[in-house]
Amino acid sequence: MREIYVSTDVETDGPVAGKHSMLSIGSAAFSADKNLLGTFSANLETLPGALPDPKTAAWWTTQPQAWTACRQNVEHPQNAMKRYLEWLKSLPGKPVFVAYPSAFDFPFVYWYLLEFTGENPFGYSAIDIKTYAMALLRKPYRTCGKQSMPSAWFDPVSHTHIALDDAIEQGRLFCNMLNVNLAGTN
Repeated sequence: MREIYVSTDVETDGPVAGKHSMLSIGSAAFSADKNLLGTFSANLETLPGALPDPKTAAWWTTQPQAWTACRQNVEHPQNAMKRYLEWLKSLPGKPVFVAYPSAFDFPFVYWYLLEFTGENPFGYSAIDIKTYAMALLRKPYRTCGKQSMPSAWFDPVSHTHIALDDAIEQGRLFCNMLNVNLAGTN
């Protein structure tokens, strides 16, 4: 079964899944040849009893457009995650989670899927884009941020902190990197 690369971005009100709430999720499913197969997005109600992290709340005050976007049309996490699970299962292949950084986004998606659906179709298949850059560039991890990646890896799109926009942007970046890797060039 072919792999489908599900680039995912979440917006949250703090750093710890379950303790803090996922406010928004955006995923863009790509084939290895950078064909966008479909997208998913949802804005979620906050978890009962969860309190926002003060540092994250302060950061949100610097992002008014993104904040407004992630607080529109909110739905109960159970409804959103059931829709997300159905969408993942409808993809024409086995989903592989892709994020920048996956260490932040994956725990939220994993926790929410298990908490609200009892399933996680990703298993533990998760690719971190920065770690992938480290392997391609043959450089130490901390020197492989987006600013040090070759400009040819990037498509001309903005990083908006709106989950679906950022998932598409990062999915294109990953597919460009994958193409370089499979072609054997940097």
